[in-house]
Amino acid sequence: MSKVAVLRTSPETVVQDYARLMDLAGYRQALPFDKQTCLRINISWHVYMPACSTTPWQMHGVIDKLAKDGYDVARDLIAAQNDTVVVSCREGTVTNHLGPVLDRYHVPIQYLSEPPTEWIRYEPKGKMLVLDKVFEKQGIQIPKLLMGKNVIHLPTVKTHVFTGTTGAMKNAFGGLLNLNRHWTHSVIHETLVDLLRIQKEIHPGVFAVMDGTIAGEGPGPRAMRPHVKNYILASNDMVAIDSIAAKMMGFDPMTDLKFIRLGHESGLGVGRPEEIEIVGDDIKGVNFGFRGSLNEDTFASWGQKLIYWGPLKPLENMLLRTADRAVELLRVAAVPRRLLVSDQGPRPGRGDLEDRLGLAVQCLRQRRGVVEGVAADENRTAPRRVSHGAVSFLARRQAVALLPCAPSDRSTAEASRPAPMRRGPRPLRGGTSPMRGR
Repeated sequence: MSKVAVLRTSPETVVQDYARLMDLAGYRQALPFDKQTCLRINISWHVYMPACSTTPWQMHGVIDKLAKDGYDVARDLIAAQNDTVVVSCREGTVTNHLGPVLDRYHVPIQYLSEPPTEWIRYEPKGKMLVLDKVFEKQGIQIPKLLMGKNVIHLPTVKTHVFTGTTGAMKNAFGGLLNLNRHWTHSVIHETLVDLLRIQKEIHPGVFAVMDGTIAGEGPGPRAMRPHVKNYILASNDMVAIDSIAAKMMGFDPMTDLKFIRLGHESGLGVGRPEEIEIVGDDIKGVNFGFRGSLNEDTFASWGQKLIYWGPLKPLENMLLRTADRAVELLRVAAVPRRLLVSDQGPRPGRGDLEDRLGLAVQCLRQRRGVVEGVAADENRTAPRRVSHGAVSFLARRQAVALLPCAPSDRSTAEASRPAPMRRGPRPLRGGTSPMRGR
């Protein structure tokens, strides 16, 4: 029988409660301590929104527990997250106050959409439901960084416009798939099951610690109404923890949430709440009343659903994949040819548009997030930063020219140098306790 630990917490005891929660869920049995571990943070928005992303007290509690149990967090732990086409995880690390926690424990972070991340083609051993078909041409690409490492997912308790709820299973969506993962939205439930199967193949141990101190209701993950609930959950069964979190939110996991039912039927976890052992606090009477979120949409999600499951379905490939290519072309259209370089140096003033596209897109993909370039002037040593994630979608084609691909006053080597992950260690300030109810 799968086990999910659930505890009621408070701002004064939340870090200690996370330690007790992990013990109750048997995390030492789930995660081999002789393996490196990836801390899979969840940044659903680079703007702070309660319940939207991994909380600092959640991360603090998990890292502190690992360190106190003798795990070398500075050497063997790494945090990781990936951008989306609309979210900069580098900015989100700052606005969600995760950086000071990582700094305190000297834990590095890798932004998977930036160098030095290497994406490799992976051939799953198990049968895929949809991923092999969605990515038939380029194959399923995953970060090499994650291979052979334990993973600890850090989701929050919240609803989602496409999956009903989102938690441990969907957290892999932002780590194992690259920026074109929105191609899978029309088969999102099956995709989450495929990703869980892949995780079981590539990770020695998989564990989830979910924060419900503030839970999100509505058309999530970026348009929710926050509610202070002060619950935290943990398990080594991704299907089970999502099922119990969904039940606490007022859903029928096996009826309302297809990805949980598919995960259960595929034998990847337990989705029936009555078959899951709950340890910790009694939650029999808990019901947040969030089920009405199934009928809520944002304007954007309403339009997307017309494409994924509505009358615009025949145009899906053109609207998504061809549009991606068109956007990249538009981004490059305004870039002066002289700013683009090849391995041999600046390109001539006249050039093929596809050559320009390839170079500019490479720069874009490698330098998303906060970009740093150092001026050639020896008297100016301060870095110049451009916040790409803050640039509006319509202005991004002009933003390409800001990327330090090949300024005439810097060498190619300087321009392509990766930005530092973070500033040096610094102590936590202001505490990491969750918001208090009012």
